[in-house]
Amino acid sequence: MKKFFEEFKAFAMRGNVVDMAVGVIIGGAFGKITTSLVNDIFMPLLGIVTGGVNFGGLFYALDGNHYASIEAATEAGVGTLNYGAFIQCIIDFVLVAFCMFLVIKLMNGLKKKEEEPAPAPAKEPRLCPYCRMEIPEDATRCGHCTSVLDK
Repeated sequence: MKKFFEEFKAFAMRGNVVDMAVGVIIGGAFGKITTSLVNDIFMPLLGIVTGGVNFGGLFYALDGNHYASIEAATEAGVGTLNYGAFIQCIIDFVLVAFCMFLVIKLMNGLKKKEEEPAPAPAKEPRLCPYCRMEIPEDATRCGHCTSVLDK
């Protein structure tokens, strides 16, 4: 049993596990910010653009009758197909994904760009000592003047 706890401790204290835990905590807090941005800023604006349509309240009563709201249909004991809630979830997802894209793009722009190392200078080509033409490194004879070459 002691060996089990030692293995668990070694696993839990590895750097990548701790980093992942910090990432999850920060991600949860950031998720609240983006959810608030979507629900409190973008959705009211979208409601104005669509003429005040509340997508979350759109439904179809399965008995074919018309009810004032989902709650009224539920109180009447009728099943409902809440397609508006589905549309709302799709809109929420698109807006959250767009907000995440913008934030990540901003953060990547703020990150210091690393300088790329200069490419290594090209090796001097091997030249035939007789005709001065370029020849392959492993050649034993010149392909131009057919001279025998020293390695």
